[in-house]
Amino acid sequence: MPPPVNRRSGYSRRALFGTFMAYVAGVAGVLLGAGLLVVHSFEPTLFSGLRGALADAGTPAARLAADGRATTGDLFAVMRGYLASGIETARLEREVALARVLLAHDAALAEENRQLKTQLHLADENPHIIAHGWLIAGTDSSIRRYATISAGSDDAVKSGMPVVTPLGLVGRVLETGRHSARVLLLDDGESVVPVRRASDGLPAFATGRPDGQLQLRLITLGLNPLHAGDAFVTSGSGGLFWPNTPVAVVTTLTRDGALARVLASPATASAVGVETVWNPVADPSLPAPAVTAQRARAKR
Repeated sequence: MPPPVNRRSGYSRRALFGTFMAYVAGVAGVLLGAGLLVVHSFEPTLFSGLRGALADAGTPAARLAADGRATTGDLFAVMRGYLASGIETARLEREVALARVLLAHDAALAEENRQLKTQLHLADENPHIIAHGWLIAGTDSSIRRYATISAGSDDAVKSGMPVVTPLGLVGRVLETGRHSARVLLLDDGESVVPVRRASDGLPAFATGRPDGQLQLRLITLGLNPLHAGDAFVTSGSGGLFWPNTPVAVVTTLTRDGALARVLASPATASAVGVETVWNPVADPSLPAPAVTAQRARAKR
């Protein structure tokens, strides 16, 4: 015969005993709690020692939990900071790149202003300049050395006129257009300029070389009197180039002269001036012996 569906606990002594003990424990707990409340009402400090002992017993667990919370918070802070710092770093890198571009632009403007001021100062001191322009093209890497300037026949530029910068002579005009001119540079093989040593007037000829230097050949033969560092300027012999225009500085001595470095290199110059052709016979600023010699040659 199957057992009934609604079986009561009274059918089991163990179940009845368990239920009875649960009631007893509940009543005892209530009475104990009520008693503790009554005692605490009359003596609040009676159980302070017990509470302190319980707190001390739970301190390690509480500290471990606090450390776990702090570690978790630090981990999230690090992750959040990493993500934020990555974005911030990318932004700063973009700003630095832009700042470098602006800095280079400002440096270029400053250099351009410096050259323009120097060119204006040269124009104030040199009344022979009739036109100003920019050196817009060059052939420094070629055997033949030419340059193009942004001044032409509309600016009164003619073939043969010297081209100068604040550092010295660049070359002479070879061909002209309306708005540009072709310049034969000093270091071209076809360029020959009469020069003299600035310190004592020792005459020589400066001829261009394929390596971009000048070959200085002395007119007088004998012991080579040149030294490294000697400065040479135009002598004015034969006309064309105005006297005392800086040309080159000696770098290496040779048997009949020296190799010299061009002072007004097109690689370092951008603003140029075009001078009128110098006529030594018509220029009263020359010393008397020089004028006499030039006039004598002109009469021949």
